[in-house]
Amino acid sequence: MGFSNSNKDRIQPCAANPAYWQYRGAPVLLIGGSVEDNLFQLPDIADQLDLLESCGGNFVRCTMSSRDEGNVWPFERDAATGFYDLERPSAEFWRRFETFLKLAYRHDIFIQFEIWATFDFYRDCWDANPFNPKNNNAYSAEESGLPVVVDSHPTKTKNPFFWSVPEEHNNTVILKYQQAFVDKMLSYSLDYGNVLYCMDNETSVTPRWGAYWSEYVRARAAERGLMVETTEMWDAHDLSDRQHGNTFEHPETYSFVDVSQNNHQKGQAHWDNAQKQRERIRRAGHIRPMTNVKIYGADTGRFGDDRDGQERFWRNIFGGMASARFHRPGSGLGISDKARAHIRSVRMITDELDIPRCEPHNDLLSGRGDNAAYCFAQPGKAYAVFFPKSDGINLDCSAVKGDVVVRWLDIMASRWAEPETVPATCAMPLIPPSAGFHAVLVRGA
Repeated sequence: MGFSNSNKDRIQPCAANPAYWQYRGAPVLLIGGSVEDNLFQLPDIADQLDLLESCGGNFVRCTMSSRDEGNVWPFERDAATGFYDLERPSAEFWRRFETFLKLAYRHDIFIQFEIWATFDFYRDCWDANPFNPKNNNAYSAEESGLPVVVDSHPTKTKNPFFWSVPEEHNNTVILKYQQAFVDKMLSYSLDYGNVLYCMDNETSVTPRWGAYWSEYVRARAAERGLMVETTEMWDAHDLSDRQHGNTFEHPETYSFVDVSQNNHQKGQAHWDNAQKQRERIRRAGHIRPMTNVKIYGADTGRFGDDRDGQERFWRNIFGGMASARFHRPGSGLGISDKARAHIRSVRMITDELDIPRCEPHNDLLSGRGDNAAYCFAQPGKAYAVFFPKSDGINLDCSAVKGDVVVRWLDIMASRWAEPETVPATCAMPLIPPSAGFHAVLVRGA
């Protein structure tokens, strides 16, 4: 058991600033990276969590997916007939799941689960999926209304599996098995207070689907006197798309907002789009955590290169996001050497800040070129600036009375330079000491 049945000890919006999380009553910033999206399926999961913890990481993603080589599906299979029995949970699948939960809890690592792994229900993955009527003994294609073949991309939403909820097709034949799967998952995960719940991965289906499952998960938790935090992940890369409005505009359904798809944006636009949505939440009067469980960008992928991924990571943290995690290879940097250097360094900076009292403050920078520097500050107390490039800027730290201590951080080396004490001014010049990624911390002396 995760010993997290006291609601005050569970992860939840921070009392000091609900744009962030708290855990066991203290603010916590979620930072991470991992080699895979369905971590519980990996045989070396303990080593993966050790590696993440060693560099200061505390945040992983976990899709409830079974589509990769070596994975197991969540139901037992009859050896004679080859059919899955949807009423017999797979002992091995749920053993792996429980082991993962226990290990993450012991390491104080936070998990954002995606309950429905969208891509498992399309194309070749659907062909092998136990819910496919040709693969189980529970229902036929005619009885369930589910196709045997779905050869389109998930954005086409051609699998009626995702339309079973009462306000849509009300398909009770398959809904009871979907509920049983979620109930089984929750029978383990609700014991742990370090868990966040996302309904889907990059979904484009009816918003009634995600809303139904969010309410279902919260109701199951409430039966045990527990509270849980839920969100949805939409496919659209533009956060202003109507899809995302179903999360932004419904705090009664979703207690946080996953904005991972913004990590398809680059440079200044990446920052500006996220800040526009932060303001949207503020104006609506329902401030909630904004999370990034997937930061794209790797030379091996299609969504930006290594530099894009590294810059996006820092812009998210300095942009006031509640979490940042490098996406798995090859679309992200995972838990590679580069990723670990950035995780270690951003933790070195943020450990020096009172995070709930800090805000993005590019307004304090002058002489700034496009995508040249990003400021995160508690004016009058502390200022942190990230430099994607070696361009210099001026920082207004005049709210500090007297001198300030300036400390440069070589991000890739995770190494502080010797501190320097200088007078606080309204235009203090800051010039990175060399090429490469740098950050600087400025505090009152």
